[in-house]
Amino acid sequence: MIDCHAHLWDPDRGFGWIRPDSPHHRAYDEADLARSGTGADGLTGTVLVEAARGDTGETGALRALRLRRPDLVAGYVGNLHAHGEEGPDRFRELLTEWGGTAPNGMRLGGGSLSDVPETARALIPVLDASGLVLEVNLHHGALASAAGIAERHPGLTLVVDHLGNPPNLVDGDPGEWRRDLERAAAVPNVLVKISGLLTQQHGVAPERVADLVRRVVDALGPDRCLVGSDWPICLPRGSRAGSLALSRAGLDRLTAEERERVLHGNAVRAYRLSC
Repeated sequence: MIDCHAHLWDPDRGFGWIRPDSPHHRAYDEADLARSGTGADGLTGTVLVEAARGDTGETGALRALRLRRPDLVAGYVGNLHAHGEEGPDRFRELLTEWGGTAPNGMRLGGGSLSDVPETARALIPVLDASGLVLEVNLHHGALASAAGIAERHPGLTLVVDHLGNPPNLVDGDPGEWRRDLERAAAVPNVLVKISGLLTQQHGVAPERVADLVRRVVDALGPDRCLVGSDWPICLPRGSRAGSLALSRAGLDRLTAEERERVLHGNAVRAYRLSC
């Protein structure tokens, strides 16, 4: 199994979103990542995802760790916003310079797509031409926004984080999310990451969370889904192993071959991993 969504950070080096009173306000490094995999059945690799440090140095740090610890880090996803000010030409040059050690994808995020700076959006065609994943983490309309981008760039692979951020089912109405899911399902180059569930669906019965996952898998099919722990974000609610177990709970109706694709094969294909 490849965990397609984990983070590293050190609040002393940026990451202003981590407040001093937050349970996340401590450094998480490669040693913590290695220890966190204990108990996660079948875990063979991790795709590290940027954690909004806010500068291009985070991409470089993730790249350096990938080079130093290929046994631990299967791939990495940088922050698209941070490279926006460099412009498309410089971003294209940077990817060329890095060659086979370039990011496996780049992520954009925000409240909604309208919040994403135009400088970051201008880099999307570079990703398309380079064969890198565009990862999407928007609090509102993530699935619909990804579908719109995918329609304009049919050769680009998009991965939507955290099931597209549906509302917490304790008191939220998932109607709009369901409609957006159907739209995304109609665009074949949109994939969805089954991740973030311990945090986002806190207080929801596990079977209802599994039903959310089944809905995604039924809509997109097992060839367009990935899994991720969202470690260490998940830690106030549970362990990395527990987070991955919750992500897998909705895969119970799949065949063994289909489950293997969701847990491993799709990540290798989408992110162009070597493991």
